[in-house]
Amino acid sequence: MKTKAFTVILISLAIQVSAQEAQVTIEQDSKINELVKLYTKAQANSGFYQIQVGFGNYKKAQELLNQVEIDFPTWYSKIEFESPTYRVRLGRFKTKLEAERKYLEVRKKYPEAMLLKPDERESKS
Repeated sequence: MKTKAFTVILISLAIQVSAQEAQVTIEQDSKINELVKLYTKAQANSGFYQIQVGFGNYKKAQELLNQVEIDFPTWYSKIEFESPTYRVRLGRFKTKLEAERKYLEVRKKYPEAMLLKPDERESKS
């Protein structure tokens, strides 16, 4: 009797397992990926202090960025466009204390640098 019950349970489990094997295809609008990229880009610097090293036309900003990447190779750096100029920004500092310490270091090389608080930047980069 026990073996019959065990066999029935085993067979029913096998049927359930085989019945659950299926392939799911998810179709998603291609604009969703674009929206996710836009959101990620907009939120990339949200909540971080940054140091603005300089600004100007694209060529000047690119030259400055290249120099900044040599001077501070392990720090996050990028060019952000805010009409009508390109701005070179450095770092993603979580605390004001950390940002101020790094800012003093940057000012030795770039005296015109400015410390940007998270709420002073537009995040439409």
